[in-house]
Amino acid sequence: MQIKLENLKKTYISQNKNERSEIHAVDDVSLLIPENTIFGIIGKSGAGKSSLVRLVSLLETPDSGYVYYGDKRVDNLSKSDLILQRRKIGMIFQNFNLFSSRTAGKNIAYPLEIAGTPREKIKSRVREMLTLVGLSDRENAPVSTLSGGQKQRVAIARALATEPSILFCDEATSALDPNTTHQILELIKEIQKKMNLTVVMITHQMEVVRDACESVAVIENGRVVETGKVKEIFTKPKTQVTRNFIKNISSEPKNFEYQNKVVKWSKDSGRFVLHFADGATEKPVLSMMSKEFDVTFNILAAGLNRLQNEEVGYMEVDITGKDEEIEKVVHWLSENHVNVEKL
Repeated sequence: MQIKLENLKKTYISQNKNERSEIHAVDDVSLLIPENTIFGIIGKSGAGKSSLVRLVSLLETPDSGYVYYGDKRVDNLSKSDLILQRRKIGMIFQNFNLFSSRTAGKNIAYPLEIAGTPREKIKSRVREMLTLVGLSDRENAPVSTLSGGQKQRVAIARALATEPSILFCDEATSALDPNTTHQILELIKEIQKKMNLTVVMITHQMEVVRDACESVAVIENGRVVETGKVKEIFTKPKTQVTRNFIKNISSEPKNFEYQNKVVKWSKDSGRFVLHFADGATEKPVLSMMSKEFDVTFNILAAGLNRLQNEEVGYMEVDITGKDEEIEKVVHWLSENHVNVEKL
């Protein structure tokens, strides 16, 4: 299901002793989230992404603006209609939010019980969901005996038990180690394809966007500052906050097939940042450039990131030569699928 946001605003009042201040957590956000895709919302702590998802997932009402699921406006529903609409939404959280007094199966059964689902249907649906998340042998396991990854799998199964059309993942992998994070992201991608879900992933980790999302919106100070396909964001970032996310992307464990990281061996930043795409990572582009033009270059940082279907490269360099020659180089690089940013 497509989600459309129009001019959403949410302000909170902060009271500190005798001082009263307003926090514009969501500040005039308009956004289109396509159906049947994994869409990322990324921002630093305090950027407003969690406040935004509370509005989009109908946990809170905006001060102004509109939320649409498909063609239906949902931010102004009556209490009874809101309850019914929320049952069509799945949510998973950083800290799992499981009932410690219930087994894995009973946790998955809970939303079905609330919805008044017949007992026999609940039993079959719980088994189906456990199989889907790879825990068919853990139905009667107490939550306390499960690992962090298993708990998140139970949380995913519970969120999907009522057959929602939208799944919200609020920092769903932040409490997990890198290997388990990778497994959970692969599971979410597999489930999204099987169930044709619209998945919205809220995160502060660019690795999650890189490894799971098709499109992304970057949030800063309660506003959307950049949005687009993940490949476009990685190869042609428009804002400094996005550049910082890409530059500071963390490394992966050594047993991963791809080493996704940026290695920096100089305290200085280069005058240019190069973003390699469309197969340019496999060509000796800089060597070809130095033979073609009267310039020299010095590499200060470099890295490779594996997106959904291809690799993209990141490099900080100094290019030295006459101004007119450097202009020719920038044009030549763009023709060879290397986007150039001047710092």
